[in-house]
Amino acid sequence: MIKPFKRAMITVSILMPAFNAAHTIDAAIASVCAQNERDWQLLVIDDSSTDATCEIVSARAQTDPRIQLLHNTGPRGAAFARNTGLEVATGRYIAFLDSDDQWLPDKLTQQFALMKETGAPLCYGGYYAKREAGPRNTISVPPHVTYEQLLRGNVIGCLTAIYDTKICGKVPMPPLKRRHDFALWLQILKTHGPACGVTHPVAVLRLASGTLSSNKLTSSYDTWRMYRDVEKLSAMTSAVYLFRHLTQRIWRYRKL
Repeated sequence: MIKPFKRAMITVSILMPAFNAAHTIDAAIASVCAQNERDWQLLVIDDSSTDATCEIVSARAQTDPRIQLLHNTGPRGAAFARNTGLEVATGRYIAFLDSDDQWLPDKLTQQFALMKETGAPLCYGGYYAKREAGPRNTISVPPHVTYEQLLRGNVIGCLTAIYDTKICGKVPMPPLKRRHDFALWLQILKTHGPACGVTHPVAVLRLASGTLSSNKLTSSYDTWRMYRDVEKLSAMTSAVYLFRHLTQRIWRYRKL
């Protein structure tokens, strides 16, 4: 058994919401355990699963005290689950990984080095996108992004994002069903300045039909409401940014 770290603040807390993820969550946890960076805390927040999700996580936690299982009362969604984990998190950095995605082994090491070099409040990376059957596609990202640039389209995959609480404090995700991650990145960049990016892949995104992001019409409306209700942009400005956002998404989906 790995001995727990005794310091008051560990390096990074990883927030993993989970709902009926029994067929993917063990691989997701294994990718965290395989990190070259060893000083982490994994908080798995179960959103009232009805399958074997909790049993799988509990078995992992019994052999590795860095893993902790938390519970939501009733299905509350990913944003609420992540915020539940945030309340318990003790890491200087906050990172995100969904229960059906995976990290590459040097993901944390590379991003911490870049954040130390640049002093950026938030770091992201490229990733591979893969369907259950078929090849994986590389999603490239720019080396840095400002608030104004991010408004034009979200280039920050949630599975790659890390922010520094020494700069930002603990920042909860806005209570949105969708686009809560996008809204959080915008909030951090607007307040604390540009984010930095590892331009090559550091993670693997699992694509599946029927997910929240698969409904493009609904997700476009959610992006519009995020611009209007969270960012408080005018209707004209929101329309311009939504058009740019949709153009980027169409290009990305065609690539996939």
